[in-house]
Amino acid sequence: MDSLADIKHLILDMDGVLYRGKEPMPRLQEFFAFLRKQHIIFMLMTNNATRTPQERADQLAAMGAQVSPAEILVSGQAAASYLRRDYPAGTRVHVFGMPALRQALTEEGFIIADDDVKVVVASVDRDVNFEKVKIASRLLQGGARFLATNLDPNIPSEDGFLPGSGAMVAMLAAASGVAPAGVGKPEPIMYEIAMAQMGARPETTAAVGDRVMTDIVGGKRAGLTTICVLSGASDRAEAEAAGTDFIFDDIGHLLDGWQAALLSR
Repeated sequence: MDSLADIKHLILDMDGVLYRGKEPMPRLQEFFAFLRKQHIIFMLMTNNATRTPQERADQLAAMGAQVSPAEILVSGQAAASYLRRDYPAGTRVHVFGMPALRQALTEEGFIIADDDVKVVVASVDRDVNFEKVKIASRLLQGGARFLATNLDPNIPSEDGFLPGSGAMVAMLAAASGVAPAGVGKPEPIMYEIAMAQMGARPETTAAVGDRVMTDIVGGKRAGLTTICVLSGASDRAEAEAAGTDFIFDDIGHLLDGWQAALLSR
């Protein structure tokens, strides 16, 4: 894709792109108004599995951006969808994570359990304790499959970077001696699910993110045009080294560039 004007579908990361913690990025409402006006079909996609799509939609609404839960894909949903390829409804799985992850798996028909499970699904658990680590590591040592919603080491916030799924998954891996597989970005699985839901094709779809090793690498693996905003985890040097197609300071500057591309046609 040579021009932003060619974009028909958009996959947007959330943390570090649309907001940082509780703080919205400048011109957030204007950016979404532009997407709606231009009939750009979009999907918000985050590796953070601590909240449901409805909770994410409520979070954005509080910032003045109206987005449907159906326009949001979280890594817990992707993990549940991915597991359904291999396991039928009724399969017992153990969850190391927040209630939103349990809900995503339950909605796909899985039974949440602490014993006799086929899979341990792990993500951020803000209430982690020794007992939870012990249960999960014993299940893994007993032969359960190990699936992580994502392997991001940290999460951007207004207080700096907080421990992410990758940090907690690494703890379980060290305790159990079992290596995890990841389903979130940069794996192409989430992008494929998002494009299927939008009815999109890679050649007209762009991926926007702030973290090169997940958002940009993942977008490239999925065959998408990549856009890095410098409002989160990665800097310009990292973005350029990764061969990012377009680089902007934030979504406000992306909006300016996109509008200019449309006017030049």
